[in-house]
Amino acid sequence: MDFHFDEYVDRQRTNCIKWDATEPDVLPMWIADMDFKTAPAVQEALQARVAHGVFGYTQTPTRFFEAIIGWWQKRHGYTLQKEWIRPVTGVIPALSAIIRALTAAGDKVLVQPPVYNHFYIAIAHCERQVVENNLCFADGTYGMDYADLEVKAADPAVKLLMLCNPHNPAGRVWTTEELHRMGEICARHGVTVLADEIHSDLVYEGHKHVPFASLGSAKGPRSVTVSSPSKTFNLAGLQVGYLFSEHADLMERIRHLLTVQEMELLSPFAIEALIAAYEQGEGWLASLLAYLSGNFAYLTDFCSVHLPQINVVPLEATYLAWLDCRAILTSSADFTERLVRNEKVWLNPGTLYGDAGEGFLRMNIACPRSLLEEGLARFAKGITAG
Repeated sequence: MDFHFDEYVDRQRTNCIKWDATEPDVLPMWIADMDFKTAPAVQEALQARVAHGVFGYTQTPTRFFEAIIGWWQKRHGYTLQKEWIRPVTGVIPALSAIIRALTAAGDKVLVQPPVYNHFYIAIAHCERQVVENNLCFADGTYGMDYADLEVKAADPAVKLLMLCNPHNPAGRVWTTEELHRMGEICARHGVTVLADEIHSDLVYEGHKHVPFASLGSAKGPRSVTVSSPSKTFNLAGLQVGYLFSEHADLMERIRHLLTVQEMELLSPFAIEALIAAYEQGEGWLASLLAYLSGNFAYLTDFCSVHLPQINVVPLEATYLAWLDCRAILTSSADFTERLVRNEKVWLNPGTLYGDAGEGFLRMNIACPRSLLEEGLARFAKGITAG
């Protein structure tokens, strides 16, 4: 079935953060949402709910939980139980709730830069301290620094590690061995793992997502996982997500925070969208991944021919390309500002994801090929101009 990913959808003047937060002639390749229409099954489910015409307070039905359980079993071979799952109005507020529930003011939280910028924001908002366990970049790809992790996890003030799995912006799909080694260190020092697995479905051929929770708790650390169909099916505006953990005591502490913050009452549209996506969206997702793979191949070929001084980091997951521009950039933040001002294309500076991201840029390639071609042409012009 043809899902028309080449179709241009005009998102301007729709209060779209990606397109309406800047001048109308700027091509946005920054924030992590896609320029594709969601799966037809999701559109149809939402249209049917709109046709009902009444949108009052809505309870979360059993089918919502069954859809999540079925999806994780089919996609990742991991069997969830309904009592482990809590619905939330989004992954970002869930991160803050979990930090508050499982740590105290002044406690330390480990992150692995360059990493999703909202990790830093959530930790700061919760009045906790960031501890950085920088990833190692060698031979064009990233790995974990276990020796450094061992030292930092040993600090009694470190209570939590925030794991990005798959990793944003590095594009890594962590292997079972890598996760086991990290988990053993955390278990040894009593550090709980908060796994953000929102990109778990956007994994390319040759790689397999390993849910951190699937590693078991006998020897590993205790963990909580947050996820959502929002990245996979382009539903971020619907504010739908969920978290899960097999550890009843952790879930009770988190449940209390979710209740206080009133984060579990989802809209009827969020509920219908998740169910439709997880029950009927696999065919659309397969086509999406093939299209995104084609976009990444176009990007790598373009850089190889026109921008050989830029190294494109291999993309194992997500639709966020990570570009190593250290050979030509001294400040990624200054360069992205000039790029918007002079060439009218918006990328994220690597320093948004911690100091370890200096010299890198993040480019969102989840758009029709024609937009990618135009964005790369503008980007190349900005590189040439210096």
